[in-house]
Amino acid sequence: MTGLQAPPTTTGRQTPPGVEWSTEADVRAERRLDRSGWEPDGIPEAVAFPRTPEEVQQILREATLSRTPVVPRGAGTALTGASAAGTGTIVLDLSRMDRIVEIRPADGVAIVEPGVVTAELDRAAGAYGLSYAPDPASLAVSTIGGNIATNAGGLRCAKYGVTRDAVLGLDVVLASGERISTGRATLKGVAGYDLTGLFVGSEGTLGVVVGATLRLRPLPEPTATIAASYPDITTAAAASVALAEARIQPVLAELLDEATLNAIDPALRAAGAALLIVQTDGGPDEAARALEVLTKGATTIRSATDPASLLAARRQALPAIERLGRPLIEDIAVPRSRLAEAVREIETIAARHEVPICTLAHAGDGNVHPIIVAGRHGEPIPASAHRAADDIFALALRLGGTVTGEHGIGVLKKAWLRRELGDLSLDLHHQIKALFDPHGILNPGKALA
Repeated sequence: MTGLQAPPTTTGRQTPPGVEWSTEADVRAERRLDRSGWEPDGIPEAVAFPRTPEEVQQILREATLSRTPVVPRGAGTALTGASAAGTGTIVLDLSRMDRIVEIRPADGVAIVEPGVVTAELDRAAGAYGLSYAPDPASLAVSTIGGNIATNAGGLRCAKYGVTRDAVLGLDVVLASGERISTGRATLKGVAGYDLTGLFVGSEGTLGVVVGATLRLRPLPEPTATIAASYPDITTAAAASVALAEARIQPVLAELLDEATLNAIDPALRAAGAALLIVQTDGGPDEAARALEVLTKGATTIRSATDPASLLAARRQALPAIERLGRPLIEDIAVPRSRLAEAVREIETIAARHEVPICTLAHAGDGNVHPIIVAGRHGEPIPASAHRAADDIFALALRLGGTVTGEHGIGVLKKAWLRRELGDLSLDLHHQIKALFDPHGILNPGKALA
């Protein structure tokens, strides 16, 4: 970046003094990609490792002056290309801003930096009898900043909410280098527009989160974990809808189809072609009612004696599918009442395009993950896989849903954003982007079509 007194990047620009950074080829290449598999052109010029909000401010001030694109990054678990970085960019790696600054048990809040790993915050809250509710499948490695950037969900979110429901306030550095605070540390508050909610899910395109005030909850201990097998995924999806119709709100309801079960462990397939894992925390009566509902149509049903291992197997679904080939990880959501229709149509789409699709879902909130196995790793994605993905997105919109429930738009879904939002709404999005980032340096090319 021009005019600074620090070693130059690979193209001769200077980097801010006092900030830890690297232009080593292996470091830049490592932070070029995220988990989406999308590959940008080239590699970033440098990687900055700020440790304080002031260093982030310094980087963004200089980036604005030199018009250098900046790609914020946490653990790199993004699934839509939102944290991938190519030629001409600087990666802003926030993983070293990893302090849990404070936990206030009486207020039920935690104040953290963006590089805090999600599971570590939950463990720290547990020492006070509290919990951080959002629990994405990547919680063991994903960071709070990345979760905020995508409004991440997870298994428990059907009952206890997604990331936006847990974020009370933010400290954000704008593209100009100015720093603002949004929201508050109270559970109620309606002063001003909801800028906190605006930043959550904005994929680093409006500002860089350098601190967060998060809501903690005294989550009850699970009363029961039920594993129900069904002859097909449509029947299993219908069973999850029947829970809602019976006014039962499980902590989680995870649905896995036959292809997913085979990928994780063929032994899971022995009892049926689809598995529904349900956990409740509302006491023995609720557990008994859930068991009664789930029994209808099930091939086998049992209360899990080792729920931890069962849920661990669920969290291993994506790594297991990745071993089959290159995954296209889709992330639609539909109204819960349309869930059975959605999973049935996804099977039809797989057959029509002759591509393997492993379907799993957070059935409690209608969030479906049809994962297309798109050939071998490192090879071009077949046209049939792209056509199948397009059909899946069209299905979501036709059923009154969305093309992304928790992974965001990134670069992979931009073509569908206009179809979901409409021209006027998308134009307002661009006006908001221009207001917060007039020179377009923050994660350019991401989140907006």
